[in-house]
Amino acid sequence: MGLLDGELVVLRAVEPEDIDLMYLLENDTSLWQYGNSNVPYSRYALGRFIEQSSGDIYADGQLRLTVRTCQGVPVGFVDLQDFDHTHSRAEVGIVILPEMQGRGYASEALRLLSRYATAVLRLHLLYAVVSEDNVRACSLFSRSGYRHSCTLHEWLKADNGYTDARLYVKILTQ
Repeated sequence: MGLLDGELVVLRAVEPEDIDLMYLLENDTSLWQYGNSNVPYSRYALGRFIEQSSGDIYADGQLRLTVRTCQGVPVGFVDLQDFDHTHSRAEVGIVILPEMQGRGYASEALRLLSRYATAVLRLHLLYAVVSEDNVRACSLFSRSGYRHSCTLHEWLKADNGYTDARLYVKILTQ
């Protein structure tokens, strides 16, 4: 069993075959309120993203990995973004298909990502900015060893104004 292999999921580099799942999730407007995107992406743009990604966080400043079940079914993505080599930290993002949630896939993906960030990238800290409205994600990060560090007031634009976000921080052990 490798560093990115779990009992439920395996993390792997994004492949061109993942474009349909990426297209579906990136263009799901119900998910936009929880992320940093609020524009639709074309298949062409997503294909170029996959093609141009080196898979090297030092070159790209980010790393996106496909979350797939041990049976090979892709169920979502987990990524490190806003990578800061100087301070050894990165922001975590995760999305799992709504119909595949509640099965432990996200929890294990975060555990595997933490293991990789510690052993390979030698990061000191991972963090996530989560809308307070996203109760499931707040619970996920809390259960995954992230500590609610502070509340960012009116941090995220919402349909009816602005909403608060929680900053979750996980200090990695070396």
